[in-house]
Amino acid sequence: MEITYASPSYTDFAAGSSMPTSARPVRIIPLQHPDTTSSSSSSSPWAALSKWKSKVQSMTWVEWLALFLPCSRWIRTYKWREYLQVDLMSGITVGVMLVPQAMSYAKLAGLEPIYGLYSGFIPLFVYAIFGSSRQLAVGPVALVSLLVSNVLTSIVDSSDALYTELAILLAFMVGVMECILGLLRYILCLSRLGWIIRFISHSVISGFTTASAIVIALSQAKYFLGYDIERSSKIVPLIKSIIAGADGFSWPPFVMGSVILAILLTMKHLGKTRKYLRFLRAAGPLTAVLLGTIFVKIFNPSSISLYDKHLFSYAICLNNGMVKVGDIPQGLPSFSIPKAFGYATSLIPTALLITGVAILESVGIAKALAAKNGYELDSNQELFGLGVANIFGSFFSAYPTTGSFSRSAVNHESGAKTGLSGLVMGIVMACALLFMTPLFEYIPQCALAAIVISAVIGLVDYDEAIFLWGVDKKDFLLWTITATTTLFLGIEIGVLIGVGVSLAFVIHESANPHIAVLGRLPGTTVYRNIQQYPEAYTYNGIVIVRIDAPIYFANISYIKDRLREYEVEVDRSTSRGPEVERIYFVIIEMAPVTYIDSSAVQALKDLHQEYKLRDIQIAISNLNGEVLKTLSSAGVVDLIGKEWYFVRVHDAVQVCLQRVQSLKETPKAADPSSEERLSSFQRVLRQRAEGSSVSELESGTQNDPQLEPLLPRKSS
Repeated sequence: MEITYASPSYTDFAAGSSMPTSARPVRIIPLQHPDTTSSSSSSSPWAALSKWKSKVQSMTWVEWLALFLPCSRWIRTYKWREYLQVDLMSGITVGVMLVPQAMSYAKLAGLEPIYGLYSGFIPLFVYAIFGSSRQLAVGPVALVSLLVSNVLTSIVDSSDALYTELAILLAFMVGVMECILGLLRYILCLSRLGWIIRFISHSVISGFTTASAIVIALSQAKYFLGYDIERSSKIVPLIKSIIAGADGFSWPPFVMGSVILAILLTMKHLGKTRKYLRFLRAAGPLTAVLLGTIFVKIFNPSSISLYDKHLFSYAICLNNGMVKVGDIPQGLPSFSIPKAFGYATSLIPTALLITGVAILESVGIAKALAAKNGYELDSNQELFGLGVANIFGSFFSAYPTTGSFSRSAVNHESGAKTGLSGLVMGIVMACALLFMTPLFEYIPQCALAAIVISAVIGLVDYDEAIFLWGVDKKDFLLWTITATTTLFLGIEIGVLIGVGVSLAFVIHESANPHIAVLGRLPGTTVYRNIQQYPEAYTYNGIVIVRIDAPIYFANISYIKDRLREYEVEVDRSTSRGPEVERIYFVIIEMAPVTYIDSSAVQALKDLHQEYKLRDIQIAISNLNGEVLKTLSSAGVVDLIGKEWYFVRVHDAVQVCLQRVQSLKETPKAADPSSEERLSSFQRVLRQRAEGSSVSELESGTQNDPQLEPLLPRKSS
């Protein structure tokens, strides 16, 4: 089957076309070289700041109000009849879901359940005012709770009052970091301020969350098994502890926990698969709490040990695991300033990690929800809103909070239109703190553990691993390394190793860029990779390469080595043109090269000198403006010769092919004559004057039988 290509230079057009059938003359377009004495103001580091200053000066009072109070954007356009009912219903739905989840996640963080309720109270109101997402549900989440527990248990025992103070201080530090990032991104217009975070690939995040979900689930096993196990973020100590304490196994908590977990998973599945039952997904945690509480309150089995109602004694032996949460203080949290700032230095790594989770997870889902609901999300404002929510939350005894995947999804599915749903969630939490805390006293801990396990099961992303195995083995390896190291070495080390391996892959790809040998597609002036298009052909004496990456100190040695290989290893089976024994011209297509540094410039000079000794000429085509400016400033343009810079590969091939033909016809003498010193452009112009035009060269109408035409001859 004949392959055809769309090209303006193709000589056969579709039937009925008004285009002429004769070959189109192609003019060689010389490249315009920049003035090295001029500089572009756009590259100035002050350009962004100047742009921001002019933007600020032109802002109206409405824009200023939207900047400081993003909630004014949806308040001004609020459609009461259309939005109020769905916002109220979604807020109540997610609020009811949040109450038991908040207590469960606080237990996971090693805190008393009341601090989970506090963390789901003030931050919701603050975020609804300062956050830019209208569907994101903030509050305690499982992953952050595990991070808090992991770092604080290495500093102080969870039964110590200092433990709670450090958790509150951590919320303050996370909030400050998020606010600083948000403000810097806006003030300095540094939309890529978090460029380091972007090196954390999706494979790393998926592997990390999968391993974390497994660790979280195992850490809750003690409430199912009826005996205490070691607190750890590594899987080996957890499994050893579970096996070692097997003699203390109690079946009542295991049966109750398993039944509640099965109910939760069933309700979640039905809520996801059947639209008319989607309320079951949100009602699952509340159902688990009610069932457990009713069972303990009504039957009050003698085998169940209960805490003293008037003491926060969580250190009582778990005889059979069927214990209640304990007495929870009633009322709203009081204002207090975070303490224990002397430990701030040791908390910085964890604060940075939680901030990274907020950027990757919360901002990511907020952007997705904004796109689905037809409004634009301000990432800078989103970071600032999350930061302010954590700072104000720390003043009211909250530990670090961020956006929740599950609750945000339920909020969106419930039809939330604006931030009013977040305010309703906060009101539901306030009602729970004011009036319902006595009802939480008899919640079995196995019920809270079942809520946590059902929430994190969705984070075990084995489907992603299967997908990566079929699509990209390198990403699958990255996923496996991150998950394995997180499981066996801990969360912080797992993240660091995952990011390190991800960076290693990036560096390897950058240091070994793709370089393609180009050939001309038959009947066109288009040049493509000969590996991808085997029918493309090259020309004797000329090698055309394309460098598909910026050129800098890390990859220039690799590029030079590959160029030397291409000079020696030439596939002559598809070559055309004059029969010559070696390479005379190396044409470098540099359209994909967006940057070149000083090391690469020096290496390019060395390569030119090396080629010059072997009588090889470099030709460069399609340079980026900034790259051309760099080469001009470094003197490389003058060194190689301005006449060897072209707009298109085809222009370079025309000149080089004409030169190869001249070399074939007139062997080079020891003392070069003035004829041989003529530039290639002068040769082409003189050939035109002699009747051998470029159009003849392209269309194949020349009488020279040894010169392969650039375009095929027209069939008669």
